[in-house]
Amino acid sequence: MTNSKKITVIGASGGSGRKTIEALLAQGHHVTAVSRSASKVFGTEVRSIDGSALDKNVLREAIRGQDAVIVTLGISENPIRVRTLGPAKTPMNIRSEGTRMVIEVMKELGVKRLLVQTTFGSGPSRNRLGAIDSLFFTLLLKPQIADTEKQDEFVRNSGLDWTITQPVHLKEDDFEEGEVVADFNSGVQRMGISRKLVGSYTAKAVSNSTTIGKTVALSTTQV
Repeated sequence: MTNSKKITVIGASGGSGRKTIEALLAQGHHVTAVSRSASKVFGTEVRSIDGSALDKNVLREAIRGQDAVIVTLGISENPIRVRTLGPAKTPMNIRSEGTRMVIEVMKELGVKRLLVQTTFGSGPSRNRLGAIDSLFFTLLLKPQIADTEKQDEFVRNSGLDWTITQPVHLKEDDFEEGEVVADFNSGVQRMGISRKLVGSYTAKAVSNSTTIGKTVALSTTQV
């Protein structure tokens, strides 16, 4: 593949990170995966770096010499437990602080292209949720969404060539009816999308200059 790139994925072991890496490999890119357990998750086709997104030495090793960085940080634990007891393994501010540190290292090393997956219902789409989703965000996800808002601000003020993707409700099932709807104005159709489709879109967006400086809401067509 003549336009293959060297791409680092931060938060690689989560569901979104894995699907993004699958798509990047399918498109012929060279992938570096960063997570606390990357070497246990990925095979030899991926350069794995075990470590925290909050460790600048880990980030420097992962980002040096790369063409782009994709951030898929998040908390995969049960949201009820996280809301009542706090996360057991992942810092509550992993999205904002991890992304802030990635941005600092990218600037230090001269890497410009950044893609960050957040969530629909934050940033420019914060007022686009229905009543049930708004209640769910308020009751269960409020601290996590507050951290996502900080993450969003860091990305927008980074001065990098950034793209923010905001998928609606993520589904684990790879089977997906309909096609991806990518909207720069927070418009959505069906409120569900597979991680596989999101990963595929993100992998393609790396080389799509029309998404630079844009927030893209991701949903699927009605079927």
